[in-house]
Amino acid sequence: MTPIENNPQSAPAPFREEMIWQQLKTVRDPEIPVNIVDLGLIYEAAASDAADGGKRIAVRMTLTAPGCAMSDVIKAEVERKLAGLPDVREVHVDVVFDPPWDKSRMSEAAKLQLGFDMDYGSPAPSGAFKIVR
Repeated sequence: MTPIENNPQSAPAPFREEMIWQQLKTVRDPEIPVNIVDLGLIYEAAASDAADGGKRIAVRMTLTAPGCAMSDVIKAEVERKLAGLPDVREVHVDVVFDPPWDKSRMSEAAKLQLGFDMDYGSPAPSGAFKIVR
């Protein structure tokens, strides 16, 4: 054995479910400077046992718009990053549009980062001015 193989710090960490979410948070929509988890694009992500004893990861996600030009890029990055986790043998990413994505799915951090007010979508307070044309 080489000293590197003997070094416990060089051994990969065993697979844990939270690794999925950690990896997904490193994927960003190229058109929006926020990760896909905080954007609310991930509907479901889970691991199960694969036939060969490793792990299979299934992700159900959406995009901000059905015609998103970056859909293949985002999906491929999700697959690549999750496939790099320890013991992962399969990754299946299903891009869906039901339910449709809207801004309410974003985390508060994402809304702040993108400049949305925290009460985005709330009715205007009473006494608010009107725009007259």
